[in-house]
Amino acid sequence: MKEKKEKAAIKVTGMHCASCALNIEKSLKKTKGVLSANVNYGSEKAYVDFDPSETSLEKVHEVIKSRGYGVGLEDTGDREKQARDNELKMLKTKFIAGAILTSVIFLGAFHEWFPWIPALLQNPLVLLVLITPVQFWVGSQFYSGFFSALKNKTADMNTLIAVGTSAAYFYSAAVALFPAVFVPEGTMPALYFDTAGAIIALIILGRIFEMTAKGRTSEAIKKLMGLQPKKARVLRGNKEIEIEIDDVKAGDVVVVRPGEKIPVDGVVVYGHSTVDESMLTGESIPVEKTKGSQAIGATINKNGMFRFRATKVGKDTVLSQIIKMVEEAQGSKAPIQRFADRVASYFVPAVIVIAISSFALWYFLGPLILAGSPYLSAYSSMTPFLFSFTIFISVLIIACPCALGLATPTAIMVGTGKGAENGILIKNGAALETAHKVNTVVFDKTGTLTKGKPEVTDIISYGISRSDVLRTAAIAEKGSEHPLADAIMKQAGHEKIKVPDARGFRALGGKGVSVSHNGKKILLGNRALMWENKIETKQIEKTLAGLENQGKTAVIISINRKVAGVIAVADTPKESAGEAIERLKKMGKEVVMLTGDNRRTGEAVAKQLGIDNVIAEVLPGEKEGKIKSLQKKGRIVAMVGDGINDAPALAQADIGIAIGSGTDIAIETGDIVLIKNDVRDVVTAIELSGYTIKKIKQNLFWAFIYNTAGIPIAAGAAFAFTGFLLNPVIAAGAMAFSSVSVVSNSVLMKRYKPKKK
Repeated sequence: MKEKKEKAAIKVTGMHCASCALNIEKSLKKTKGVLSANVNYGSEKAYVDFDPSETSLEKVHEVIKSRGYGVGLEDTGDREKQARDNELKMLKTKFIAGAILTSVIFLGAFHEWFPWIPALLQNPLVLLVLITPVQFWVGSQFYSGFFSALKNKTADMNTLIAVGTSAAYFYSAAVALFPAVFVPEGTMPALYFDTAGAIIALIILGRIFEMTAKGRTSEAIKKLMGLQPKKARVLRGNKEIEIEIDDVKAGDVVVVRPGEKIPVDGVVVYGHSTVDESMLTGESIPVEKTKGSQAIGATINKNGMFRFRATKVGKDTVLSQIIKMVEEAQGSKAPIQRFADRVASYFVPAVIVIAISSFALWYFLGPLILAGSPYLSAYSSMTPFLFSFTIFISVLIIACPCALGLATPTAIMVGTGKGAENGILIKNGAALETAHKVNTVVFDKTGTLTKGKPEVTDIISYGISRSDVLRTAAIAEKGSEHPLADAIMKQAGHEKIKVPDARGFRALGGKGVSVSHNGKKILLGNRALMWENKIETKQIEKTLAGLENQGKTAVIISINRKVAGVIAVADTPKESAGEAIERLKKMGKEVVMLTGDNRRTGEAVAKQLGIDNVIAEVLPGEKEGKIKSLQKKGRIVAMVGDGINDAPALAQADIGIAIGSGTDIAIETGDIVLIKNDVRDVVTAIELSGYTIKKIKQNLFWAFIYNTAGIPIAAGAAFAFTGFLLNPVIAAGAMAFSSVSVVSNSVLMKRYKPKKK
């Protein structure tokens, strides 16, 4: 029994780092009925596949909420922007309040530097009153996250910040409230109120910068959503009325005037115009639309008025499907992210252990470590406790794994967005990561490397007239949808030949067709079909070879087991195909052409395009096996096809690249869809993959290097040699900057432009 499955993309609020995302993901995966879950910190969404017979979307929401996180409204561009704006507004308010109060506390705490400060602000109890709202209101999100993690027996960024700042706050509060306990000699020890406040304010500021930058990573989705008009004009009765686009229903007749955007997908029922479909296909030349033509939502009507019947509305339109695909791609994980996730899952507990161990080491063994060091006196002047306490807070604060969690998803969001802008729909992060590793690119011939619109070039007869050969071929092909059949039927139409219906039509996959007409059995196809029916072809072999050497496909017609004629059909290569092949070869990729045509024809076309490796005479069902054979030789294979006949081969390949079109972009087939029908975009997809992975590696390098170098310095490793001790406030600033730098590096990808074609 086939498993039922529903998909949901859920907006998750309250996540602060990669550990948050991992905790939610683990909980969802443990939930009965959840088939798969992927929580993306970069896009702040949970992508869940679940069995509706075992669980529901409401229960999935409950699991997320039970872990202390929020669930946002169903995403639309406006709602997402509004929610982000509201959160940014609150964060800015908290930052301003925290910065002002912390500045006042700093002035009061260092009155020896600022003697003009009123004595009231030097009072520890007044400083305690000022810091309390910073600690518990400005920093409230860290506490809520900390308690949620504690409840779920996990630890995350909130744990580090809450523990670090709370240690500074409660120690300083104890000194302020009970000075006699801490001041036996009458000297007031240092307070850490300013440290706690500055850490919270700086991390909030970093969060503001991070959210602003992350908002820019999803601009591709916003641009796509902005293409869709808000209203539509429909016929209700005999009246034209204007309604919201969400109210258009399948079957409605929609009126489109010159200069207007087409609101939804449909079929033209009246009128004539030309439509600019460049937003979808990349082609600048407007497409003529008459009765029966496809109308695609978000394309622009140029100079005529027409009506069309809506066939796809809402989430079913081509544009909505593209938006959905890009969203899913931006939320998916690349394999490289698994490593970062694994590190993040162990990182926070390890940091807490390091912080406690560092405190204990310096507190109990400080004098021994610094024996003979010129900095022993500096250690003693701070007292072992304050020195060790400073290290404890610095380690906790500097090690927050935000940058690690943002390194991969932000780059994937921008990379897939850039692809969408250029008519390349990359379905998932795995495809984006794998594409640049491909070393063998296999192209289907017909419709991929060639235009897919063959034309009849030669008609050769044996024993019957030329027109009878064409008429017989047209009778046989009348029931076929093959491109060769289309060419023969068009030629019969040009020559005004009447084509009667045949009986017993049979399509013989990869070989041809068989029909009966007026008591005669007609076969039309290749040599294999003739040989299978024991029809001799030696007498026409020279003719066949001559046509095939010219790159033409020769079709044999037999009547009652006797060859009656040969029709040659030529399918010219696309103008862009040769350039694409040349660029792939310069990149060091092996290029293979896969075709059902005979070897001579295949090699003739391959020669025109500069392809050296041809796999010919392959039946549709055999293409998958050819891909497997290449993979067994250790090749990483990309298969490029039309996404319909080539579906098994596209699925078998390491990367399936489907050539799309305006009305059928083969959304269900292939890992990458090329909407523009331009094979040069295969090169662009591979280059974009390499560029994105380069950025991900840069991000991960800086995130790992930052923590690798930062933790030992925060733990006091440099103090014995240089006397440098990292201030917790500087640690907070550095931690915030690291996240901003990683996101900013990803945002810089927006400047990427494909190499000129």
